[in-house]
Parts: sequence; structure tokens; C-alpha cells
Amino acid sequence: MNRVMEINDLLRIALARGASDLHFVVPNPPVLRISGRLTILDNYPSVTPEITASMFQSISSITQQQTFEQEQELDFSYEIPEISRFRVNVSYQRGSISLVFRLIPLRIPTFEELGLPDICKTFALLPRGLVLVTGPTGSGKSSTLAAMLNYLNENGEKKIVTIEDPIEYVFPTGKCVISQRQLGSDTKSFGTAVEHVLRQDPNVIMVGEMRDLDTMSSALTAAETGHLVLSTLHTRGAAQSVSRIIDVFPAGQQQLIRLQLANVLEGVISQALLRRADGKGRVAAFEVMVGTTAIRNLIREDKLNQIPVFMESGREEGMRLLHLELERLLLAGTITAEEALTLTRGTKEAEALTKKAEESRQTVRERVKKAIRG
Repeated sequence: MNRVMEINDLLRIALARGASDLHFVVPNPPVLRISGRLTILDNYPSVTPEITASMFQSISSITQQQTFEQEQELDFSYEIPEISRFRVNVSYQRGSISLVFRLIPLRIPTFEELGLPDICKTFALLPRGLVLVTGPTGSGKSSTLAAMLNYLNENGEKKIVTIEDPIEYVFPTGKCVISQRQLGSDTKSFGTAVEHVLRQDPNVIMVGEMRDLDTMSSALTAAETGHLVLSTLHTRGAAQSVSRIIDVFPAGQQQLIRLQLANVLEGVISQALLRRADGKGRVAAFEVMVGTTAIRNLIREDKLNQIPVFMESGREEGMRLLHLELERLLLAGTITAEEALTLTRGTKEAEALTKKAEESRQTVRERVKKAIRG
């Protein structure tokens, strides 16, 4: 059977069933991830090393195959024209090739579809500074960044340069000039690309991920020299994101980095995806920190543990705390207490959330009793 046709058929099934990912791992049948849960396609045979090797060869270029042979790791983009794009990860496990396809819609989602806080529009239109989108893998960071850049594309007139690994969303023609660069084919590394991007006359730079010291240092310099820099980190929470950047640098440089970060950080959007209580997909919960004068002073003075206190009193500036957002979703019946506790277990907020959940259940029971009596 033609492997490309076979893969495309399975990817169409994944799209039709609302999956986020499609896995090929020897010796299992194909597996979908739907609303965070794995679903085995039992009606398909188990994949073999020969099948996964053939699949990879059929959808990759000679250059990509050579890179994988050297590095034994590879990320690249794949597209079914007019259907969808996919981020593909290829790796070895127990000597055989595994493939994971992450589904990326051709149409960039809107703020409303993602449930993004309104302040994300403000962040997208900033003239300069650093804005971070943080969260675990699979929490929707790329979609949030794409929505922000597309909003800018519709409402601003800027030169935007993106540095991605790989390119995921492709932006339509709008008011902005957008140059999308892919690691491997267009540039060697995030750090090198950010270092040289300033000569490309950008107003906005999107760095797919701040992975290392060189990338972080170049991103801070770009923000300091009057550019808007958008990027992601695999961290939970606003304060942890600030701490992560500072801790990457040697001890002797950390005070300088605190000062630099305090001067340029405009905001942190930390997000997580949770299963809906009704089982119909997932909902995003957001924590938002805004770079107010008070927050900047806490960063300069290395008082990061006090950031949540100031965030709690900063709702008028657009700030949100994750545990309060979880409480709101819980009391609205959007998520279950068990789902909320997956993000707060082991923290001081967990007990409060458990209490709120029991109060919510008690309220529901009382309403049912009244309805029966009435």
C-alpha cells in the first residue's frame, strides 16, 4: 500500500475525531490522543519497524533523513493541502522508528475560540518588550502565540520575523510583513537566528522556544533594543517563569539579568488545558502576570515569592492567578474537582479548591432536593 495515502487516511480520521495527536509506536496499533486521553485504533494492525521506517521515508526529504540519521531526533512539518498541517516528531525506541503527528489547523484560531484573556490583545500590540507564553507540552502555547500574531497582522503594520522548530501555523497576507524561518532549513539555531535577526529590520520577533542561555540572552537584548519579543517556556506559573530565566545564567550574571528582565518583561501568560466535566473536549485555564511597576521592583529585588500576592490584587491591570481561575471553572461546573487538583495537588491552594468543590456539590444537592419537594 502507498504509505503516504495510508498516513493521510489516518490523519483524516484523527481530524474527524477531534484528536490532537496521532502516534505510531512499534508494536502497537496507531493511537490517537483525544481530549488528553489515548485511544487505540483497534481496527488497524500493529505497526512494525518496517512500516514506520517506510512511513518516515515517504513523507520526508533526503536532507531530513540524513539529519535524523546523524541526530537520531527530528522535528519537521507535514501538510495535506487544504486539509491541515502537522508537526511531526521522529525518534527511535528499542531500535525502531516512532512517529508522532501533532495536528495544526490551517486556519489560525481566534482569541474567542481559545478563550484568551483580553489583555493578550494589548500584549500583541505593544511597541517593545518581552512577552512569554508558558505551560507544559501540549497546553496550547503555539496556538496562543499564533492568535496573538494574527491579531497583530490584522490590526498593525509591522515587520514580524518568526523562528520556529518547525513552522506550524502559516500566516495569511495581512497588514504586516511576516518572515517565517525554520530551524534546520533556514537557520542553525534559535540563538544564532535571534542574534542576527536585528539586521532584518523587524519590529516583532517570535522565538518558538527559549531553550538555552544563548537564546535567552539574545531575546533579552532584542527586547532591550526596542523590539517586541514573543516566546515560550516549559514552565508552570508566572513567578516560576521569571525564576527559570534567571537561574539559567551563571550566578555572577544573575543580578544583571534581573535588572535586564525587570526592564523589558511586559507580561507572562501561563496556561494549562483541562478536560471538561461533560467530556466534550478541553478548556484552557490562564494565569496572567503584567509587568507593572510593583512587579518589576520585585524582580529587581529578587523577591519573586511575593509576586503572587501582587498578582492577586492586580485584577484591574489584567492579572489572573491560576488557582482562582480553576476555582471559577470549578464553581461554574466546567471542570471537576479532580481535574482542578491535577494542577494544584501538593500546593496550599489544593485544600481551598477541595473545600470549594464540596460546597459546590452541597449546593447542587440542595437544589435537587428543593426541586423534588416543589
